[in-house]
Amino acid sequence: VQVVESGGGLVQAGGSLRLSCAISGVSFDDVVIGWFRQAPGKEREGIACISGPDGSTYYVDSVKGRFTISRDNAQKAAYLQMDRLKPEDTAVYYCAVGTLQLTVVRGRQVFLPTTAVRDYRHWSQGTEVTVSS
Repeated sequence: VQVVESGGGLVQAGGSLRLSCAISGVSFDDVVIGWFRQAPGKEREGIACISGPDGSTYYVDSVKGRFTISRDNAQKAAYLQMDRLKPEDTAVYYCAVGTLQLTVVRGRQVFLPTTAVRDYRHWSQGTEVTVSS
C-alpha cells in the first residue's frame, strides 16, 4: 500500500488550501481514510475521516464547518479542502488508511468513524501547512 500526499504550503489566515492523497494497493471497499495533523511540540491528532465504500464523513469540532474531506474511488484519491484557515491550523498534515469499522444501528450496519492514530496502518509522508496571521 502506498499513500502519497500533495498540496500544503503557506497561506494567510482566512485563506484556503487543498490537500490531495493518492492511494494505491488497496481497495476502497473496506477502508477508512483519515486526515491527521501534528503541530510542533504536540501529539498527532486525527481531524477527519471518510468511509471508502459510502463516503460517510466525520470531523472533530475544531475543523467542523471549515474543512471538507472527500474521496474519489475511481481515481483512488482522497482530499482535504481547508477553508477559513486559522494560525492554529499550522501543522504537518498526514493522510492515512485504515481498516473500515462498522457498527450496528437499528439492525443496519453503519460506518464507525475513528480518528485514533492506532486505527490507521498506512501513512503518507506528511506535508507542511503554515497559516500566517
